[in-house]
Amino acid sequence: MLNDRSTPLSLLATRRSGKPRDLIAPGPDSYQLATILEIAARTPDHGKLAPWRFVVIGEEHRAALSTLITDAYLAERPTASRTEIESLDQFVHQAPTLVVVLSSPKESKIPLWEQELSAGAACMNLLHAVHAEGFAGGWLTGWPAYSDVVRDAFGSASERIAGFMFIGTPSRALDERPRPDMARLVSHWGS
Repeated sequence: MLNDRSTPLSLLATRRSGKPRDLIAPGPDSYQLATILEIAARTPDHGKLAPWRFVVIGEEHRAALSTLITDAYLAERPTASRTEIESLDQFVHQAPTLVVVLSSPKESKIPLWEQELSAGAACMNLLHAVHAEGFAGGWLTGWPAYSDVVRDAFGSASERIAGFMFIGTPSRALDERPRPDMARLVSHWGS
């Protein structure tokens, strides 16, 4: 069973993201989403800088986000095909809940790399909280995450989009995916 919530360790051992295109309503209500975001913020954070931010995109603002992303894409690629534009619109309208996570580094003696790692950890904590609440989530980037125009709609030039976090209820059973060979990933120093 994927995303087995019977124990914390079971959830971690069976955690599986949902494909955003397969996530349907219901998504978390406002109380559940606030809880998810509070848990996401309980991430390792050297210097207590909170070098990340969460931007919730309400359903009523998805069309405007689609227009923004499409216009930015066409400004860069004026000969984009209809299929490319449709896929950008579909990207924005996946899942009932969307949270944009920004890496938001602060001026500090804490290295930028550590702050960026903390932003990634906040994304992962967000997914863990989503799954613990009984929903599924998917973390996507893609072209919109690397567009300065899209980023500027949410933040400043010093920030970066760490991910578009899509949250909802799976419309079908989650599929397991191949996992890495641990023997290739783990070594013991000095051996």
